Amino acid sequence: MTTEYGVIEVQLYANTPQHRDNFVSLVQEGFYDSLLFHRVINNFMIQGGDPESKGAAPNVMLGNGGPGYTVPAEFVDSLVHIKGALAAARMGDAVNPQKASSGSQFYIVQGQKVKPEILTRMAARNGRKYTEAQKKAYAELGGTPHLDGGYTVFGRVIKGLDIIDKIAAVQVNSSRPVKDIMMKMRVKKG
Repeated sequence: MTTEYGVIEVQLYANTPQHRDNFVSLVQEGFYDSLLFHRVINNFMIQGGDPESKGAAPNVMLGNGGPGYTVPAEFVDSLVHIKGALAAARMGDAVNPQKASSGSQFYIVQGQKVKPEILTRMAARNGRKYTEAQKKAYAELGGTPHLDGGYTVFGRVIKGLDIIDKIAAVQVNSSRPVKDIMMKMRVKKG
């Protein structure tokens, strides 16, 4: 994933095969090339993948476009929203009770550091169990644990966490970057 701020390399997970295969297919067909990171919230996440963002006029609200289909949720307890998690965006629960993912929109978590005791309280409220490794990752890297179990995490950043920070820090107008941030993607085998 190439941007003017640098390159972000992601690894896709085998245990979310529908999301992995869909993402790879879209990348291979050039779907994401020249799309924007249209929603950027510092200390939370950066989001892209709306085809309506290609060539969009300034100040146009984005985030409703897609390829015309959704992907069924693939929740895996071991895949959580730590910094660098690649996850599928989706419509809200009121219109999407199955929590099906957008066919193309994704976000990359920036988040904030989460103290273990806060994570323990959150887990008690929502019935989740976090491993010691997950607790440590949230404490050291940060993330957005309130999204766990609600959105499909299907990959992670393996290079370029600093690029996420740079993009998340840009000036925005209603969460859309004032200066467009385009992406270009390619599949790297191996």
